[in-house]
Amino acid sequence: MLAPLLLAVLSGTLWGAVALSVMGVTLTLVSGVVAMPAAGAAALAGACHGVWLVVTGRAGRSASGEALRLAPDLGIDLLLLFVLMMGLSLAMPFSLPFDTHPLMQALALVAALAAVIAANRLCLTGVRLAPMRRYDVELVIIRALKGLGFVFFFIIVALPFYVMVMTSLKSQQALLANPLDLSIDLGQGITSLLRSYVELFTKYDFGTYLWVSTVVSVATVVLTLLFSVPGAYAVARLRFRGQAMLSRSVLLIYMVPAIVLVIPLYAVFSQLGLRNSLTGLLIVYPATTIPVALYMLQGYFRGLPAELEEAGLMDGLSRLGVILKITLPLSLPALASVSLYVFMIAWNEFLFAFMFLDNPDIFTLSRGIVALNSSEVPRQHLMAGAVIATVPVLFIFLWFERFLVQGLTAGSVKG
Repeated sequence: MLAPLLLAVLSGTLWGAVALSVMGVTLTLVSGVVAMPAAGAAALAGACHGVWLVVTGRAGRSASGEALRLAPDLGIDLLLLFVLMMGLSLAMPFSLPFDTHPLMQALALVAALAAVIAANRLCLTGVRLAPMRRYDVELVIIRALKGLGFVFFFIIVALPFYVMVMTSLKSQQALLANPLDLSIDLGQGITSLLRSYVELFTKYDFGTYLWVSTVVSVATVVLTLLFSVPGAYAVARLRFRGQAMLSRSVLLIYMVPAIVLVIPLYAVFSQLGLRNSLTGLLIVYPATTIPVALYMLQGYFRGLPAELEEAGLMDGLSRLGVILKITLPLSLPALASVSLYVFMIAWNEFLFAFMFLDNPDIFTLSRGIVALNSSEVPRQHLMAGAVIATVPVLFIFLWFERFLVQGLTAGSVKG
């Protein structure tokens, strides 16, 4: 019984400290008041809760022996953990008196307690008690590390986005008064909340940047597919001298850093009159995306049954007809993936746009956001521009995901 108790102590200590620390950071961002979580008290309370789960649990029969079955008394767990947390932290789990944002503190504490209970139960349930094997110890450790990894990556992804969105909704006076206060004052009205976004489009001509980026990105996708589809099909299906070498060397362009190419291209485009024009971007962008599109599509084309294309040729279709009527409909998942990948590259590209474009009337979105990064433009406007640059790509990805799932089953059922 000693080994399960030690694992329960380790699990509870970890999740108690992590849960209260995360809630403390969240409370600080939401309320604007610095909350210092009592991580030590939370760790001790979580350890006690883990021991409680093992002591009150019962051993159920399983195929491998006696496995721990936890008692389903969630209310008792919550009450016990609450009493422990409040007692060990002297009724100040976030080092704040409860008359300071009492509702927010209560919600943060309840969320932390619920997280500790759920994490301890997920880590300890089903663990074999007698005799306890090395597998059971590793199982608890892997569960704890997996949960810790989820929490870590969620924070590093969600926290910058939250700060970006909240900052874009603040006024200049509020940011100067308390930079840590990232709460939303809904009482000021929707017009005041969205003031930064409105001024971006009315004062800083951000709609032009958005339109130019859309045109350039869509054109890059079209040009990339026009060249990469026949090229990938030729490498995957046709037989010609140098086919293997071409197939292996298609990604060699990525061995050369973009910063090395930008200076020669700048000189050449200046002499040809292509600098400070969208035509120059529409030459460079497809040149950098076609190789990876070729590489992705040729692998998918090789996986398609060659007998279907041979049957089409026997039925009188030309090679182009086979590509259009057989290969491309079966390749919808690959085409959707490549289109999404190319669109995101063109949408987020900055180096070439920064070097080649000087005219604000043809700035792409990334180039336009950099133009806003000056002492004359408030920080909330810069964050609003970053939100506008991020959200469309996010929605496009979610929208394409539906077509990816549909494309995976396209052609799998005859007729």
